[in-house]
Amino acid sequence: MGTNTGHATAMALALLCAAAVAGCSGGAGGAGTPARTSGAPEGLASATASPSPSATAVGKVSARSTSLGKILVDGEGRTLYLFEADKRNKSTCTGDCVKIWPPLIVTGKPEAGTGGVKGNLLSTTTRDNGAKQVTYNGHPLYRFTGDHKPGDTNGQGDFWSHDTWYVLGTSGKKNTTPQQNTGGGY
Repeated sequence: MGTNTGHATAMALALLCAAAVAGCSGGAGGAGTPARTSGAPEGLASATASPSPSATAVGKVSARSTSLGKILVDGEGRTLYLFEADKRNKSTCTGDCVKIWPPLIVTGKPEAGTGGVKGNLLSTTTRDNGAKQVTYNGHPLYRFTGDHKPGDTNGQGDFWSHDTWYVLGTSGKKNTTPQQNTGGGY
């Protein structure tokens, strides 16, 4: 009896490890292939990230004051990022990239919330899968799975596939202020 339970636990652990290893594999390449240098531990982020972002009817974008200054956040207060590899109104984050950096997807029109967000800078772009991703000043917006609570900015300065992720301010420009080390470590 204990053997069956132990065997089932061992099998589940082996499958989880295999999934984490598979999620971290891949070669150098485009934005769809991660090449991380910072942020959440790769295995943790790959194993816990949902494969497809969920859409909200209305993407409300607000601004929040943080140690990095006033930055854009979604309707839940989670930090929004831009990816330097993206082109104006065109996302290049696909495949494994969206598992770690889920795009801000909407089914309706995005709205400016509080904190000085400019409605005229908000729009959407159509992703390759047909989903509508919110943009701000032409930058497609993303969340980071390594941010565990509203106000986290753990993705700031993260390097992926030959380019960097940054928070952005209400001006619509990237904020390159380095992430403050909180001393938490891994």
